Amino acid sequence: MTELQILGAIASAIGLAIIIKNTEFKQLVDDAAFQHRFFGATAAVFVLWIFRVGIVDELQVHFIWLTSLALILGFRWAIISSSIVLIGVTVVGYEKFSMLGVNWLLGTLMPISVTYAIFSWSFHKLPKNLFVYLFVCAFFPGAITVSLKILMMAGYFQLDTDLGWDVIFQNYVLLIPLLLFSEAFFNGFTMTSLVVHKPKWVYTFHDKFYIDGK
Repeated sequence: MTELQILGAIASAIGLAIIIKNTEFKQLVDDAAFQHRFFGATAAVFVLWIFRVGIVDELQVHFIWLTSLALILGFRWAIISSSIVLIGVTVVGYEKFSMLGVNWLLGTLMPISVTYAIFSWSFHKLPKNLFVYLFVCAFFPGAITVSLKILMMAGYFQLDTDLGWDVIFQNYVLLIPLLLFSEAFFNGFTMTSLVVHKPKWVYTFHDKFYIDGK
């Protein structure tokens, strides 16, 4: 492992420990409906993460769907769910164990934190209606988070691997325009379907704020 990978592993272990310490696991044990949402969402993310494309092994891309995960489960449970997925795809060989810390920081914590920060800002600063929720909290964060992940991972590969910037740019960074709209649409469609048909499944959505009296 490189120094950056070791630092990433230490930082991710500390971060995940803090999140786990502050999570009430009694909810997962006692609430059968939440169990189904949690494990169902975790399985869905796992399936998405094993379908990936790329010419260079280290520079493969896939849908992340963490914006929807954060909105459905909330910040802490989304982190725990995506951490399980990351460990799972690493164990089955889609990621390297040496990259576990870096992948957690840039591919799990960052997208969920950005999504939740945008949601919190929107909730307190913008008008509360359904279209604001779907576009500002789901569609745009989907585009932003996948773009940021690729850019930050590209920076890591430039700093800590033998890959040249031309290879990284041509085989990784240039994929942002292809993934940006697709990820945004995927998250927007997911959240639209859920808030219309199963709003009680969405932790961050409440009719009294976004629909009632509008």
